[in-house]
Amino acid sequence: MDGTKPVMESTTEENQEEREESKGCFECCIKCLGGVPYASLVATILCFSGVALFCGCGHVALTGTLTMLENHFSQITTDHATLTIVMQTMQYVIYGIASFFFVYGIILLAEGFYTTSAVKKELQSQFKTTVCGRCITATFVFLTYILGLAFLGIFGFSAIPVFLFYNMWTTCAAMKSPMANITDPDSICVDVRQYGIIPWNATPGKACGSTLGDICSTSEFYLSFHLYIVACAGAGATLIALVSFGCPIS
Repeated sequence: MDGTKPVMESTTEENQEEREESKGCFECCIKCLGGVPYASLVATILCFSGVALFCGCGHVALTGTLTMLENHFSQITTDHATLTIVMQTMQYVIYGIASFFFVYGIILLAEGFYTTSAVKKELQSQFKTTVCGRCITATFVFLTYILGLAFLGIFGFSAIPVFLFYNMWTTCAAMKSPMANITDPDSICVDVRQYGIIPWNATPGKACGSTLGDICSTSEFYLSFHLYIVACAGAGATLIALVSFGCPIS
């Protein structure tokens, strides 16, 4: 009897230690999860998704738009040389935006982790945040709002091609509608020169009647139209993410 008692006591002590270790691990996990800045995490995912949609779809849409203009609206290279340079420059800008926001999103997420942890520890009176840390956080908030204003302009600018393509699509749909009673289809035209995309001396500069309907049926038009819509939505998602970053982190 005396020989088995120490064995039973040691077994009980080991079970208690295991329960304490498992409890400590659980409490540690809960503590770690409590320090996650979920608002910043969601904003980061939204920012990455929005930038990816805007940059990827915008790049392909610009290429398709240039192809469509060269084939149907400006068949002389010198007429759209400036437009080609502008679109290529915009594509390079898209590369820069994608690279910048990939790095900036990671920095903001790290800042969110730091700020959330610092605020919770300060509430628990474990330590006080420094003036330098507050200045860094304020700098990031200010820069994020500046980028938000910039992306507000980008969002508005990205809506312009959606509007132009939508007008062209509705014109084609109206001509093809069985309810339409059009005596002279060739009188219905879309002149892209009036939007300032190509100069007034570009040839032909406009498409009318069945030619316009054929253009609306091309893959360049269909793909570019929908990609511009997705790119505009991506710009809007990025704008929302930047505004969320600028709000107090929780």
